[in-house]
Amino acid sequence: MNTEITKIIEHEKNQGDAIEMEPCAETTGRRSFLKKAAWGGVALGGMMGASIEDTVAVTTQQVRRASSPSELKITDLRMAGRIIKIYTNQDIYGLGEVRDGADPRYALFLKSRILGLNPCNVEMIFKVIRQFGYHGRQGGGVSGVEMALWDLCGKAYGIPAWQLLGGRYRDKIRLYADTPDRGGPDQISAAIKNRIEEQGFTWLKMDLGIHLVRNAEKDIVNSKFWGGVRGQYDLREYIGYGWREHAFTQVQLTEKACEDLAAVVEKIRNITGYEIPLCTDHYGHFDVNNTIRMGRALEKYRLAWLEDVTQWYRYDQMKTVADALETPICTGEDIYCLRGPGRDSGFKEVIDSRCCDIIHPDLATSGGLLETKKIGDYAEEAGIAMAMHMAGTPVCFMANVHCAAATENFLALEHHDIDTPWWESMVKMTGSQPMITKGFGNVPLDSPGLGIELNEEVVQERHARRYGGAMWAPTDEWNTGNSHDRLWS
Repeated sequence: MNTEITKIIEHEKNQGDAIEMEPCAETTGRRSFLKKAAWGGVALGGMMGASIEDTVAVTTQQVRRASSPSELKITDLRMAGRIIKIYTNQDIYGLGEVRDGADPRYALFLKSRILGLNPCNVEMIFKVIRQFGYHGRQGGGVSGVEMALWDLCGKAYGIPAWQLLGGRYRDKIRLYADTPDRGGPDQISAAIKNRIEEQGFTWLKMDLGIHLVRNAEKDIVNSKFWGGVRGQYDLREYIGYGWREHAFTQVQLTEKACEDLAAVVEKIRNITGYEIPLCTDHYGHFDVNNTIRMGRALEKYRLAWLEDVTQWYRYDQMKTVADALETPICTGEDIYCLRGPGRDSGFKEVIDSRCCDIIHPDLATSGGLLETKKIGDYAEEAGIAMAMHMAGTPVCFMANVHCAAATENFLALEHHDIDTPWWESMVKMTGSQPMITKGFGNVPLDSPGLGIELNEEVVQERHARRYGGAMWAPTDEWNTGNSHDRLWS
């Protein structure tokens, strides 16, 4: 072993604090975390030019193996509302979350498939359960379990989740928030200025659709048949407007409607100026021709994107819009995985079709942290940027922060609850930084896993009660699976 290596080993022996992994600790203290990181950096820095064998010998000689992450086993999975907790045999646990609007049973169904497995084998477990997810909210179970596995793995090894994904590109994550739309012009103007000047947001999004002009005379064609085109999210009647794809309504926008919608954007632009990217969503259910008509009326306002102008799997229709307009087209919040299940495909086909300029995965549908990073990396190779959709609790938010930190072509992450006063208090940060500072999410640098612990009282009062009030109730009925799951003979 060369002289430099010998010096490092001798120095390490003289220190009372040798490098040691603590896989059994539920949390790793900040002081211990930084001490290990600092000494590890000094040691490795002094070993530049050493052989691989010497490097491995030094960096692993005092790693404790008696109770190592390799012996971790999943022992239970329980829920508090949509929040998932995965338990292990070493008294550490991982937190994840089923997507907003999804049934928690999408996650409970997976319990029998993961009991007894080592949670640190994240990609393997993802492949075991991947077939039980699907597009939209049906991807919420698989994605939520995957989040919890990375939290567990990070705690087991004492490092942040972003490090397990390959390292970070940034220390803070740019956020975007909705433009307030309640009250009169003066109230809206004041609220938007507050978003920028007080809350610190540098990117905004607004809902812009036929709901804004549905009561105006001569704006909408064929609206009364669909109940005034108000029920975009009214899914009670399958043959109703909320279930109809954009091409199947024959709702049309008149020239006056386009002018009225442009006037709405102009008012917002006059408040935000042009330094703030302004993106739009929720147009209503009308076809490609009307989308192009609306889009051309909005071109001069240099919008950051038009989001989900038609169903994401209608690649040819979306590409028709993208080719006709200069404004970027964005889609993806309902797509499951890079390579999707069955004939419906996934992000790969969307990216390969060049039907959009920006992909917009919701990590709680798209497959979790690693799968979403793979999606972002694949898009980067095609010259396509990635924004991220998020409307969950701080558990899901922090999973997104880690993924965004590790993905180079990332633009901005949605923060959907900026005006909910108790939202941030659902968790406690385990590192030295707050969750959010002036419109940016802070990447945990000195805490393992997702970098959070739950504030159980707030979760119980504000979140779990919506789902019956149970916190971590036993889920033994989901322990056993009786199906043959392999998809081939």
